[in-house]
Amino acid sequence: MSKVILITGASSGMGYETARILAEQGHRVYGAARRVQRIEELAQYGVQALPLDITDEASIIACVKEIITREGRIDVLINNAGYGYFGAIEDIPMSDAKHQFEVNIFGLARMTQEVLPYMRKQHSGRIVNLASVAGHVTLAFGAWYNATKYALEAFSDALRMEVKPFGIDVVIIEPGAIRTDWGIIAADHLRDSSKDGAYEQTATRMAEGLRKLYLSNMPTDPGVISRKIARAAVCRRPRTRYLTGRGAKLMVFLHAVLPTRWWDAIVVRAMTKM
Repeated sequence: MSKVILITGASSGMGYETARILAEQGHRVYGAARRVQRIEELAQYGVQALPLDITDEASIIACVKEIITREGRIDVLINNAGYGYFGAIEDIPMSDAKHQFEVNIFGLARMTQEVLPYMRKQHSGRIVNLASVAGHVTLAFGAWYNATKYALEAFSDALRMEVKPFGIDVVIIEPGAIRTDWGIIAADHLRDSSKDGAYEQTATRMAEGLRKLYLSNMPTDPGVISRKIARAAVCRRPRTRYLTGRGAKLMVFLHAVLPTRWWDAIVVRAMTKM
């Protein structure tokens, strides 16, 4: 059965590819992002582009209202929009830290609030939240990004229990390292934010490690994750969590069983010696 699907952050990366996959499967897909020009390239597959600033409540309301006007329903919300902001806690301005929460948590939460009344009325729906292995495993210089992903895990668990009586599923996707520009952007920001500061030496080495990692063949191809998201969005009985991607399960396992100081040492050494 064809479903009406809204994907945020659909202008690039996994969101872009997931929109294409689901549209090719015959679903009514709406891709939303600030850069709608990129999404319009997917019109050939049937994806319909909508403007969306996930930090602007009026933009969120208008996006959902447009889909309801056209379709009368929303079956699946894929909360894919988000970004990573790396730097030492002492170096990152609080305005930047707050903005990361605005995008990764509060914007996602507001979008979820906006679609829930329609899903409850339908007594069906599915919300797929793009979390990360970073919601289980913490990296030095990733405090604010990790904090948003840990928060998203808790948010999703609470939401799942609340909306189950209304026939609504909540699914969490937890990828490991993915071969996208995300790691390069995070590395550049880490290097820039620590320049001439107390953490410059270690941060620079870790930034170089991140860059090498994301330019290598170690990260998982984004298409693998996109296919997992697409499956989780429309399969009959989804799992609550999809921990996926090369090394993700091993990292979570080691983080759980190793003494904390061992884990700290391993992470810092691995990221500065690559």
